[in-house]
Formats: sequence, C-alpha cells, structure tokens
Amino acid sequence: MSMTKPIIHLFSILMLCVSLIACQATEEKEAANNDTEDVHTTKDQGDQAPEKIEIEGVAHHYHTGDSIELTALLDEETEYEHWHWYSRKSSKDQWEVVSGQETERFTAEATVDGLEIKAVLFNNDHEPYVQSAPITIIIDDHHGHDEESRQIYQGYFEDDMVEDRELSDWDGDWQSVYPYLLAGDLDQVFEHKAEDGDMTAEEYKDYYTIGYQTDVDRIVIENNLVTFYQNETEISGEYAYDGYEILTYEKGNRGVRFIYQLVNGSEDMPQYIQFSDHNIFPVDSHHYHLYWGDDREELLEEVTNWPTYYPSHLDADGLVRDMLAH
Repeated sequence: MSMTKPIIHLFSILMLCVSLIACQATEEKEAANNDTEDVHTTKDQGDQAPEKIEIEGVAHHYHTGDSIELTALLDEETEYEHWHWYSRKSSKDQWEVVSGQETERFTAEATVDGLEIKAVLFNNDHEPYVQSAPITIIIDDHHGHDEESRQIYQGYFEDDMVEDRELSDWDGDWQSVYPYLLAGDLDQVFEHKAEDGDMTAEEYKDYYTIGYQTDVDRIVIENNLVTFYQNETEISGEYAYDGYEILTYEKGNRGVRFIYQLVNGSEDMPQYIQFSDHNIFPVDSHHYHLYWGDDREELLEEVTNWPTYYPSHLDADGLVRDMLAH
C-alpha cells in the first residue's frame, strides 16, 4: 500500500499535465482562429492594398428588393483565391465583412440606399494582396415609400407643392421605348398591368402603342442644349425655361408639364418641348414623357401621344425591370 499511493499521485500529476497541455493547445488554436477572423473584420482591412480590382455588374440604380450581382475582376494572373467582400452604410462607418461572400462573385438583395461595397483578395498569409475601389449601391424606387410620394406619383397633390425646374433635371442620354414595344420586349409589362388593371394585356399594348409612338429614337440633353436623333439625322437647339402648367385628367388625377422654349439652334427643332415625369419639384429624372411642337397651348391638349424616354444604357431587361417597379 505504501507504493500504491505514490504511483496514484504520480499518475494524477501526469493526467493534470496532459489536460493543461490540451487546454493550452485549444486556446492557441482558438486564438489563431480569432486572429484570422480579426484580419478580415478590422476597420482598415485592405486600405493599404493597391486598387487593382475592377467590380463589374453594378447597375445605374436598383429598386428595393432587386438582386445585386457583382463580379470582381483582376487583370493579372495570381494563385490566390482567398476573397472577402466588405460593406459599410457610409464613409463614416467601419468596413464590415459580408458573411458568406468568399469568391470573386457577390450576390445580395438591395435594401440599403448608399451602401458601399468593396472586394479584397488575400495572399496565403492572410494579408491583403489587392482591393477594389468602393462602389455605391443606389436605390431609387422613383415614387418613394412614403404615402405623400406615392400620391404625387399618382397625380394627387396641392398646387403650392409644385416648384420650377431647371432643364438640367433631364440631362442625359435618353432612348425611346417605342422600338422595344414593337419588338415585343415589353409584353411582360402589359401582362403585369392586366393582372390588376381594367384592360387586357392586348388592350394595354394598343394603348401604349399610341402613347409611345415616335420617330425620335434618341435624345441627348446637356447644358440646356437638346439634340434629337430622328430618321438618322441629328438636330439641336438651345432651350430656356418657360414655366409650368398643371393639367387635370379625365380620371381626376393631375400632372405637371414643365415647358421650355427654343432660343437658339436649328429651325427644324420644335419651338416648345414639354416634360412630364410624375415629379412636381426639382429632382433628377429617371424617365419622362415628352411633348413637342410649335404651339404652346395646343401641346397642352395632347394627352394620347406621349413619347417616353429612359436612359440609353438600359437594355430590354433593364427597361422591363424599371417599368415593373412602378
């Protein structure tokens, strides 16, 4: 019995040592994991890495709930495949790693307007190798989320809410949607309208065929200069603001025509152009209906033909997505 106690005591010490070593190994492993995680979540992550990554696929703007699909492109060969994507709500916030985005492709749902996103590629030592410049996600639902904005978009507002607008609200390169209608690209839009509307899809298409009809396929507006692209010809004119008119329609809703008069340029340009884009005060337009002619008052009577223009960079899918958001 005298030798048994020392042996048991020695065995206990040995087991305690094994346990301590195991705990230390576990702690070191966890610390290593935490260190690796910290590398990818620190505020400065990638800030010192050169900006050699281009992000492809960002849209001009998104609607709430749209899918964001981005691809990080590096114009050089590399063996590294360790990607992380970061986001922040503004430049005042810290970058945070986006969970689950660990390849050169990024997918998410558009929910935050102004969200900044960047991609970082790491080397095998978990150090930033290269990064992208931040891109900004712009969400514009056009008619807004609040009740007042929706009412204005539908044509219900008070007169004193209307404000003068500069022609620069419509600056840009614009394309007619009429060719897309003729090609059948907008049929999905008419089918969608028919689900809750008072006409069939075919009736909606007939209605919009009259509304969209035009031979001016493209319009460019910059520095008060308006250029029409019509039947492979190009004509331009400078326009000045000539006030607005509030119109009341048969259904009881209303609209505002913002009017501009030709002051210089081609004699083939119309004396007046009138914009209607569902907005009633200064704001950058995302699409508009345009009326043009030489008689200001006669134009105000036109309510069946309203050539409609969207940004020229949109393809058929982009147009459909935008129209379905309204």
